[in-house]
Amino acid sequence: MLKWLSGFVDSNEKELKRLQPIVDRINSLEPEFEKLSDAELRAKTDEFKARLKAGSSLDELLPEAFTAVREAAKRTIGQRHFDVQLMGGVVLHQGKIAEMKTGEGKTLVATLPLYLNSLTGQGCHLVTVNDYLARRDPYWMGSIYHALGVSVASIYPQQTPDEHQPSRLYDPGSDSGDSRWRHFRPVSRKEAYEADITYGTSSEFGFDYLRDNMVMDLSQCAQRILNYAIVDEVDNLLIDEARTPLIISGPAEESGQIYQVFARLVPRLRPDVDYVVEEKERNVNLTDAGISNLEGMLKREGLLKSPNLYDPANYALTRYLESALKAQVMFKRDRDYVVKDGQVIIVDEFTGRMMFGRRYSEGLHQAIEAKEHVKVQRETMTFATITIQNYFRMYQKRAGMTGTALTEAEEFHKIYGLEVVVVPTHKPMIREDFPDQIYKDEKAKFRAVAREIEQLHNEGRPVLIGTVSIEKSEYLSDLLKRRGVPYEVLNAKYHEKEAGIIARAGEPGAVTVATNMAGRGVDIVLGGSLDGQGEAEWQEKHNKIVELGGLHITGTERHEARRIDNQLRGRAGRQGDPGSSRF
Repeated sequence: MLKWLSGFVDSNEKELKRLQPIVDRINSLEPEFEKLSDAELRAKTDEFKARLKAGSSLDELLPEAFTAVREAAKRTIGQRHFDVQLMGGVVLHQGKIAEMKTGEGKTLVATLPLYLNSLTGQGCHLVTVNDYLARRDPYWMGSIYHALGVSVASIYPQQTPDEHQPSRLYDPGSDSGDSRWRHFRPVSRKEAYEADITYGTSSEFGFDYLRDNMVMDLSQCAQRILNYAIVDEVDNLLIDEARTPLIISGPAEESGQIYQVFARLVPRLRPDVDYVVEEKERNVNLTDAGISNLEGMLKREGLLKSPNLYDPANYALTRYLESALKAQVMFKRDRDYVVKDGQVIIVDEFTGRMMFGRRYSEGLHQAIEAKEHVKVQRETMTFATITIQNYFRMYQKRAGMTGTALTEAEEFHKIYGLEVVVVPTHKPMIREDFPDQIYKDEKAKFRAVAREIEQLHNEGRPVLIGTVSIEKSEYLSDLLKRRGVPYEVLNAKYHEKEAGIIARAGEPGAVTVATNMAGRGVDIVLGGSLDGQGEAEWQEKHNKIVELGGLHITGTERHEARRIDNQLRGRAGRQGDPGSSRF
C-alpha cells in the first residue's frame, strides 16, 4: 500500500507539471480578454461553437474558453479563478477526479469544464450532494453562464406536496416571487434537460432515467444522451452510495391490519431471551423461546394456520414478523427517520437530510408506520430499478471532485476507470487537529463537550458541533440550554432555515449544533455573512475571530466513514484561515 501511495505522489507531481503550461497560457490570454466589451465576451461562445463545427477539438479551445469563464466570473460575481482552480478545471475536463481540499472553491472550479463541454450542444450535468446545493450552486453561478450566453437549469427533489418533479431555469429577466431564488423560472423537466448545463441531485438524474424507460412514446422522454457528468463529492456518491438502488414502484395489495397486530405483539418479546441482535449484519433473529412465545400470541390472535410458525401455511406471516422485529429493534425515531405530519420520513444517514417521498421496501416502512401509530400506507411493487453505480457508468465522460478521494483512489480506478489528481491548495492549511478524547460513558462525554463549548463561547470563538443523529443533537441542545449558552440547531427537522443558520455560524461566539448536514459543501465565513452588515464591521469581527484562533469544530463521535469526519473537520481552516478541531 505504501509503495503504491509513494508511486501515486510521484505521478501526481508529474501530472501537475504537465498542467502548468496550460495554466500559463490561460494567464497570458487574460489581458486580451479584459479589453473585450460584455457583448464581445458573450460573442466568444458563438465563435467557439463555430470553430468546433469547423473541426477544432475541445482541448484546442480550452485555454480561451477557460479565460472567458474567468473574465465572466470577475465581472459578474467578483471572483477570479486562482491558478490551482484552473488546474482543477483541466483535470475535470480530462475526465478525472480532482481532489481539492475543502474550502478551495470547487463550485467555481466546475464552471470551467461545464462551460467548455456545453459548447458541443449535447448537455452537461453537475451532480450535487443534496437538494440545497442543487439550487444554490446554479443560482450562484448562473450570472457567469448568463454573461457567456449559456443556459443553466436546476432539478431537485420534491420539497412540498404540491410541487411535482420541480425544475427551475436561471433567467435574470424573470421574478419568481421567492426572495431566495428570485431569478429561477419554473420549467418542465424536459426543458431543464434541454438547458446547456443542468445541476441536480443524483437520485433525480437516476429517477428521470427510469421514468424515461417507462414512457409509452419517445417524445415523452425528458433526458437527452448522457454526455458529460461532473459528480460533486464523488466519494460519497460513487462509493458510499454506489450500491443504493433507485426504485420506482406502485401500490400492491392492502394488508395494513396485520402490520398493526405485529406492532402490538413484538414489543412484548424480551431482548437476549426471545431474540438476539446482530449489529454488524443489521439483523434480528428469534430464539427458540421467542418462537414458541410468539406462536402462543399469534394463536390467541387467530392468525396461525398451523401450529408451527415456520410451516409453509404460515409463510406470509414470517415476512411481517421480520419487518416488525427490524422496525422495533434496529430503526430508531429521530435517528433513522422522523415522524412529521402523520408520516414517517426517512433521514439519510450520510447527509442527515429528510428524504421526502422515499420509502423503505419489503414492508419495512409499513412496519415502522404501525410502530409509530400513524396511518399504514399500502405496500408497493417495483416497476423499474437501477443502482447509482450503473447509472453513472452510462455517461460518455465522467469526472468528479471532492476533498477526500485519495484514500479510495484504487477503487475509483478499478471500478470506474477514474484517476485521482490531488490539486494543491491556494494558501497553506494552518488548522490544528487535536487528538481524540475518549470517555467512560456517554453522559460524561456530553458534559465535557458542553463544558468545552461554554468556555469557547465565553472567549468569543464560533463553534460548530457535529452529531451523528437528530436525537443526539437535541440532547446536546438541552444541555447547552441548561448552561445558558445560546445556540442554533441545524438538522433535518429545521432544514428550511439552513442557509440563514450557516450565514450566522461564523459570527463571534456563535454556537451551531448540527448533524451531518453541515458536513458537505457548506461555507462558513469567519465574521458571518457579508449580507446585512457593512464591510468595515465584518472586517473587524473577522480579524477578532482570526486572532482568537478561528472556527472550532467539535465532533461528538466518529462516523463509520473516515471521510465524513474529514468533511466536518474541513469546515474550519478554509483558504488559509486559522481553525481547530477535536473529536
